[in-house]
Amino acid sequence: MRNKILCVLTAALLFAGCSKNEINKAEPLIPQKTVTALGSDSVKGTLAALAVQGTAEINASTVQQSIKGFGGANIVAWTGDLTSTQRTTAFSPTNGIGLSIVRVRVPNSSTEFSAEKATIDACKSYGGSAIASAWSAPASMKTNGSIVGGKIKTASYSAYAAHLSAFNSAVGGLAAISPTNEPDYQVNYESMELTASEVADFVAAQGSNCGAPIMAPEPFQMNQTYINTYLSNGTAKSNTSFVCGHIYGKTPYNLGNIGKPVWMTEHYTNSSISGEDWPNAMTAAKEIHDCMNAGWSAYVWWYIRRSYGPISESGNIQKLGYIMAHYARYVRPGYTKISCTSNPSTGVYVTAYKSGTKLVLVIINQNTAVTYQPFSYTGISVNGFNRYFTTSTTNLSSNSFTVSGGSFGINLSASSITTLVSY
Repeated sequence: MRNKILCVLTAALLFAGCSKNEINKAEPLIPQKTVTALGSDSVKGTLAALAVQGTAEINASTVQQSIKGFGGANIVAWTGDLTSTQRTTAFSPTNGIGLSIVRVRVPNSSTEFSAEKATIDACKSYGGSAIASAWSAPASMKTNGSIVGGKIKTASYSAYAAHLSAFNSAVGGLAAISPTNEPDYQVNYESMELTASEVADFVAAQGSNCGAPIMAPEPFQMNQTYINTYLSNGTAKSNTSFVCGHIYGKTPYNLGNIGKPVWMTEHYTNSSISGEDWPNAMTAAKEIHDCMNAGWSAYVWWYIRRSYGPISESGNIQKLGYIMAHYARYVRPGYTKISCTSNPSTGVYVTAYKSGTKLVLVIINQNTAVTYQPFSYTGISVNGFNRYFTTSTTNLSSNSFTVSGGSFGINLSASSITTLVSY
């Protein structure tokens, strides 16, 4: 019996060393009773080599957050606008990355408003949406008379709300608007310095007059204390549709029962590392996973077109962009995240989503070797999956396989990201 078991495991190990095409075929699960029966050191070593430590259990009946999307920023005044071709590359879910959110800056001068509209319209044309953040109110509306630092004058609350509303109208409508970007972070460029209570005071007084739903308070590090203080103003909370913030120096975490969807509206990992760098791209993959696993509904990178961004300065999709495509192309706005074992095996991370009868899994393998990962699913019927996978040497390679019986297993390429879309 032991020899037969070892033969089964040896065959599995041989499979794990096969060619790329063979690696990306679905494999039957190793029976649990077989695993339980093994006990010798040699067998334990074989199991360690297979890296089968747990099944990723997916329950489509347990619905978690609704997904708003995945996106990036286009700040026309600071980096220039995306070209028509670059907009397709950024937003098309068939010929590009599929980003479904574009974040823009609310200019402090109304003469600049219309410059943002073309790229906003392009994102919308592919089923996406636009959000906007104000770095500063117009200088005339601030306590220090400058667009750097300072606060919104209480007497200018109404005028500032009208300014935000006019921008919303000029660009054709926003999914949300933030009255202040990183109000808790002191800088020497366009900005405002506001306490959580001061942001709440403005939103309580004028949040319903800003033209678009309010997302706030957008702190630098998704600071829980800052957010809780902001939400303690009941009127401001009522006027707020989405809680948002950034994660510079912060690991994504669950904010608890705050009663609002949470959006991560800005981050980049390292501006000195190319978007083509694979290890850094994989770091971003894990960051997106962590945001979704924390219960957040949106993930927005910093500049869309940048040397360290999803699209290079010359307009080509970089490795970071392919990483983001694994989420943005296949987990579209309105999909819901569902219950799934987030870290079923060492170095393997999984999130699961559904839309109607469609199931989508995004799987990260941080291991430096091929890793076999078993899955089980309930609450949804699946005949098979289209598989898309990216490694350091391939981009969105694809194949398909059939499944039955509520379980399957696949070998994950070393250091890779895989998206499975059911059919």
